[in-house]
Amino acid sequence: MNIADKTILITGASRGIGRALLDEALKRGAKRVYAGTRGPWSHADARVRAVKLDVTSSEDIERAATSIDSLDVLVNNAGIAPYDDLSNPEVLERTFAVNLFGVLNVTRAFLPLLRRSRGVVVNHLSMVALAALPLIPAYSISKAAALNLTQSLRALLAGDGVKVHGVLLGPIDTEMNRGFDIPKATTKFAACGILDGLERGEEDIFPDPASQSLADGWRNSAAKALERQFAAFVPENAA
Repeated sequence: MNIADKTILITGASRGIGRALLDEALKRGAKRVYAGTRGPWSHADARVRAVKLDVTSSEDIERAATSIDSLDVLVNNAGIAPYDDLSNPEVLERTFAVNLFGVLNVTRAFLPLLRRSRGVVVNHLSMVALAALPLIPAYSISKAAALNLTQSLRALLAGDGVKVHGVLLGPIDTEMNRGFDIPKATTKFAACGILDGLERGEEDIFPDPASQSLADGWRNSAAKALERQFAAFVPENAA
């Protein structure tokens, strides 16, 4: 997947990794970038079009899907990471609404366009999908579920020519991670790593120094082998 001349939709595009990814896609020659945002937003580049898209709103999703006529790359970037201790089930429900069901519902809405272009889905996950960070357990659990969702969609959509990539992000210097006093990669570094991995065709993308330390172990792991084994049971055009 070469980004040049492609049409891209990025959820949560007004700040953080989403904004950095938008800017990097423009730099690499994207034809059009749809910026999914929850409120009014604008960008100086004429190739950017803001789209109101709260990923928890079925109305927003349906409206966005009908307003876009072609799409090569869908980036499910929007996410939340509350500090919690699992004592309030509403926090877990809200986190799943964005980080899991938002990803699924947006992907389903844009599948007709992606099938037509034989495009790609990029799901922003996290290292905590592999091992929980107990300071943010709702986020960790939701990302573990989103990893499983990514693997399932990867197998189910393969027969349609739609590729599904998972981005296993490490600590990135965003508002979401302000409370962690640890080394963090810049959003620009992460965005470059994500698009580099996409252009290399990596199923699982490890875009920053912390996550890169896990890449070889994950790709050669029993869990990854089991994913491939289970995917073989899916008949073509299963979705």
